[in-house]
This record gives sequence, structure tokens and C-alpha cells, in this order.
Amino acid sequence: MRSIGTEKEPPPDQQGSIPDAMEHLRSGRAQRLATLLSGLVECMCFAGVIFGWASLVYVFKDLHYFKDLCVPAANQTANSTLDEDCRAQDEQFSLIFTIGSFMNNFMTFPTGYIFDRFGTTVARLIAISFYTTGTLLIAFSSAATAVILFPALSLLSVGGILFILTNMQVGNLFGKHRSTIITLYNGAFDSSSAVFLIIKLLYEQGLKLNTMFLFISACSAWHLVRTFFLMPRHHIPYPLPPEYTYGVSCQRRSRSYRTYEEQRCPKSSDEDEMHDSNMLHADSVPGEEHLTVKVIAGKGNLEAATDSKKPAVISFWSCVCSKLFFWHLVWLSVMQLRHYLFIGTFNPTLERMVDQDPALGTEEERKHLVSRYTDAFAFTQLCGVLCAPWNGLILDRHKRGKKKAGSSHGGVDSLADLHSCVLSLAITVLQCTAFSICASIPVLPVQYATFILQVLSRSFLYGGNAAFLAVAFPPEHFGKLYGLVMGLSAVVALLQYPSFTLIKGPLKGDPFYVNIGFIVLMLLALVNPLVVFLECRRRQNQQTTQHNSDSPAMTSGKSGLE
Repeated sequence: MRSIGTEKEPPPDQQGSIPDAMEHLRSGRAQRLATLLSGLVECMCFAGVIFGWASLVYVFKDLHYFKDLCVPAANQTANSTLDEDCRAQDEQFSLIFTIGSFMNNFMTFPTGYIFDRFGTTVARLIAISFYTTGTLLIAFSSAATAVILFPALSLLSVGGILFILTNMQVGNLFGKHRSTIITLYNGAFDSSSAVFLIIKLLYEQGLKLNTMFLFISACSAWHLVRTFFLMPRHHIPYPLPPEYTYGVSCQRRSRSYRTYEEQRCPKSSDEDEMHDSNMLHADSVPGEEHLTVKVIAGKGNLEAATDSKKPAVISFWSCVCSKLFFWHLVWLSVMQLRHYLFIGTFNPTLERMVDQDPALGTEEERKHLVSRYTDAFAFTQLCGVLCAPWNGLILDRHKRGKKKAGSSHGGVDSLADLHSCVLSLAITVLQCTAFSICASIPVLPVQYATFILQVLSRSFLYGGNAAFLAVAFPPEHFGKLYGLVMGLSAVVALLQYPSFTLIKGPLKGDPFYVNIGFIVLMLLALVNPLVVFLECRRRQNQQTTQHNSDSPAMTSGKSGLE
């Protein structure tokens, strides 16, 4: 048996290895920092670029993509092209974005399975292949071959979602800051939509569209370097095992979530989670409570004590069929549909507001104003990376407070983690409701407030979604659950195209009544934080009852030993 209370002196041949261990620690910290920062750059510059579609539509229209679908309006004058009826062109661009955003979500489930089953390297190689192909298709497209934008945007979507999916596990390297890093990466994903704004601004300065997309294609070499040197071959486990290493130069490969969870001691979970990733993980020594269990087990209760400490194995389908998953799916689907419809109809809605402004008489003035508001919208998307960590701070700070309160009542970390999500989920719904209200006001200056609330709501939405799935369900199912919830929400997101058709047809381009309908629908998303809160109360009452019933047994066991 292992001796308690004494430290074994290291052999003389191992004492000389202490400087090597310190050097290894420093190199490990540098590698993890490089992984964190490079992942942030990757998510910010590549992962979610399709959501900057409004800026790219402006460029495509200037290059006369789908221009043949425009027809002369009945009231068109001889010297004006502003009154052309381009509804068919707008519908085509909206359809491209609808399919691309659908693929962004729907394909998350199969890609999540690939990530869970085959590991990080395989998933990232697929992502790089899809992303490079998509950028090359846009680079070699023209007005005559505009139809290839359909597969191009879909490939960019699937490649981008695989980038963010494989990068979110980096939060596991940083212990108690896990939720903050997950939300930070999702904020960077939102901010990447500003890449198309940069492309638009460079295009207006004379740079060719195909040249810029060829440069983005060449960046695949950087993705490959990061895949092999700064990412694990399989997965980054959580909690992080002692002396964990990864990368092609490491002898020891990373282990999957399931493998490590099966090998680790149940008692060590609290201690491992409190360690930050930049600290050495010492071998944990069993505490007095653990020793008491061992002594009691020695009196004839070994099997019962062991079984009570084993965590219940939760299957994937039991997670899918739970109330938490269903209402979280509703929460995500409603707000995501609202955001997608806003982005997909942004350009024609903005043009309609500009046309209704009597102070703007010439076509050049109107075009300039549309460009200015498009730039303002795209610029606010850059702030997503700054807004998303606020949600992470809410999760992490609230969680630490709940852990301290829960420890005195015998609570477990999983319950405190779940309770920390309630405030985040509720704030996200309120933000999206405020964004929908501002979007319903057909006044141009009000749209600046709409842009700010939209980026706040969207960064909280996706960061909170990933963080909730990470803490509410077993980590070995994260990839599949994340993919499934995004895939099912993608089916709901297909309603954006019928909504766009409704606006362009019976409503004659006025989205007011559709916006009002979304404000009412948003109330349905408030059910999710309420369900999570009630589930936390139920589990807390269950744990309190179990703790009270276990206390007399522990007391009688101690008196029997005396």
C-alpha cells in the first residue's frame, strides 16, 4: 500500500532531471499559449466568414453576378437604372446564403461524429480540403459562372464549422478558464464575418476579387502547420491529465475523453479541475473522507462504497431525449433563425429604407449610403470577439461562486456548472428580443443600435450554446451533441427562405409584420433557462436528501471503528 504522510526521496539518478522537467514545463506553457493564440486567429480570420455575406453581395452585384435576372421596372426613366426590378437577383443571393447557412449547421452532426470517432487531425484535414476548394471556386468565378457560388459557400461553411469545432477543445488546456476560452473562440467565429468587409474595402480600392481569394486559399499551408504541430492527434481530455503533451514531436499521444474518464480516479476530479493548465499536476493523495470509505469498506462494505462512488454512465440517446436538450434546441433554433433572416435580407431591406428617404435624389447618393451602412454592419461584427468573453466571465464567475456554496452542502461541480448557465441563457434571450425590436423600426439611424445588439446577441448565442453543451452533458458526447443540435436547428433555419419570399411577395418588401412575429416567437426561448433552473433545483433537492440519508450511515460506521 502507498504510505500516507511521508514523502519518498527521489533517487539520485532522478534528481538531475529536475531542470529538464522545468524546461519541459516552460516549453509546454509556450506551446499551449501558441495553440490558444493561433486558434484565436484561425477562428477570427477563417471559421465564420460566410456570415459577412452582406458585404460580399455588394461586391457581387457590382460585378454583375445574376444581373440577367433583373428586369426593367414599369416606372423606369430613360437615364436611370435604379428602378430596375432585381427581386429575382436578391432571391438568388438569399438562396445561396440560406443553403450555405443550412450546411453550416446541418453538416455539424456528421462532422461532429467524424471528430469524435477519428480525432482532430482527420477532422482538420477534411476542413482544410473543403475550405480551400470553396475559396478556389470563388476565385475562379465570374458573372457568367455565378452559379458556382452555391457549392462554394457551402464548402466554406462546412470547412469553417470544422475549424471552430476542433478549436473549442483548446479550452480544456486552461482548466478554470475553460468556459471563457470557449466563448472567446465563438466570438472570434462571429468576428470572422468582417473578413468579407475587408475584401469589399480592398475591392473598392482596386484589388481584384480573385486575387484576394487566391491568397486565402494559400493560407491552407498555415492551417496544415497548425494541425500537425499545435493540435493533438485525437482529443484534448478534460480534466487534463498530469504532464499532458501533444503535437507531432511528442512521444505521448493525447487520449480521448472516454479513455481518460474511465482511467481517472473519481475523487481526483475536483482536484484536477482546480488546477490551471500552466501548473504541474502532482499525484493526488487521498483525503480523510476517501480513507474513511476505504476503512469502512474493509469492514465488509467495499462493494457498496465502490458502487456509490462510480459515476453513472450516460448514453448519447438519453442525452438527446432529455428535456434539457429539447428546450436548448428550441432556444437555439428560434434565435438563430432570427439572425439568419436578418443577415439574408439585410441588403434588400437596407436598399428599401434608402429608397424611402426623400432627401436622397441621385442613384450615386443612395448607393453610397447603402455602402456606408453595409460597412458599419460588417465593422460591428469585428466586436464579436470582444463581446463573447463577457458571457464566459458570467459563466465562470457565477460557477465559481456556486462551487463554493455547493461544497458546503455536499454539492457536486456538475450541478454548479449547470446552475451557472441559467443567467447566461436568459440574458441571451433578452438581447435577441431587443435586437428584434430595433430591427422592426424602419428608420435608418436606428439600425446602428440594431447592429450593436445583433453582434452582442449572436456572440452570446453561439458561445453560450457551446458552453452549455460542454457542462450539461458528458464530454465524450460533446462533438455529436454539438453537431446534432446545430444540424436540427439548421432544418428550422430553412424557414428563412419562405420568410424572405413572404416579405418579397405578399408583404411587398416590408418585413415589419415578420419582425413582429419573431418578437412574439422569442418568448418561447425563455422556457429554456426556466427549465434549466428547475432541473438544478430538482437535482439539488435530490442531493440534499441523499446527503442526509448517507450521514447516519457514516456516523455509525465511525462509531463502530472506535
